[in-house]
Amino acid sequence: MLVDKLGWLVDFLAGQFGTELFVVKGVLAIICVCTLCGMLGSLVVGNRMAFFSDAMAHCAFAGVSLGYLGVVLAQADRSVATWVVPLVMVVFGIVAGAGIVYVRERTGLAHDTVIGVFFAFAIGFGAMLFQILAVKSTFNPEYFLFGNLVLIPDEDLLLLLMVLFLVAPLFAWRYNQIVFASFNATLARTRGLPTRFNDYLFIVLLALVVNLSIKAVGALLINALLVVPAAAAANLARNLRQMFWLTVTLCLGAGLLGFALRNSVELRLGGGEPIPFGPSGLIVVLTVVFFFVTMLFRAIWNRLNYVLGRAPQHGQMHNTHQCGTPGHPHAINDSDSVRY
Repeated sequence: MLVDKLGWLVDFLAGQFGTELFVVKGVLAIICVCTLCGMLGSLVVGNRMAFFSDAMAHCAFAGVSLGYLGVVLAQADRSVATWVVPLVMVVFGIVAGAGIVYVRERTGLAHDTVIGVFFAFAIGFGAMLFQILAVKSTFNPEYFLFGNLVLIPDEDLLLLLMVLFLVAPLFAWRYNQIVFASFNATLARTRGLPTRFNDYLFIVLLALVVNLSIKAVGALLINALLVVPAAAAANLARNLRQMFWLTVTLCLGAGLLGFALRNSVELRLGGGEPIPFGPSGLIVVLTVVFFFVTMLFRAIWNRLNYVLGRAPQHGQMHNTHQCGTPGHPHAINDSDSVRY
């Protein structure tokens, strides 16, 4: 089985590097989650979809509740729940994301209004089933909310690796078209690009990443990895290609550094044993630190350029309506900014 092969690989890597198994699994999980979030994050910020990605993360709460309810009703064992629950989470997330786009197109309501409706439904539906799950199953909401990087099961790590190998080529295949449509959907349609297909494909990819990363970093933290590194990259990037790679780099850097510092940053209460901070929360705090550092760096750099009489670096990659304007410092051009 693939799980057995993954276990052998983890054992081999742990032996080669002389470390514990949980360290190897944690590092592999971080590499998968941060790479995925870094790839999608630049488009989430560029398309102003931060609230949308947050809604997708909270829709996972309804999906996991529905999945566990099905397992309980079927009286299935843990081996069945291992693949049924993630499957239900992904399907529910895709349906919710597609539903948001469909309702917005049909009603003409503001995007954030439609997202708020689905957001409320997902939280309410999950909360409605939570009491049943608390009595009839071993579902632990703490793992869902905050993740479990240190003790991630082999099955969940395998799912993350599979998603990485699935999403990366699909994202590379459609990246240029998705970026083009995000700046000027009308022009993209006149050039014959399948904008509707690309929109729904991006929603599917986002649902896969969010729902299958939940157990690693948690529902409350996944949105931070999708938004904050990309926002930090926008402070420094001059074009979309730079923003993409800076987002991936900052996300991976925060993830690996936060995991490495998990035992170094601890708090001693009442003279007892020191208590380490949660690795997922530490990673997210580091992403926020990176954001303010890049913001400070941009301010200093612009001040230096002003003194030297140079043009300032705007660093506003998230302002899509300006980026599509001809002559803007971050406008699209075929030779530079829209390349994966």
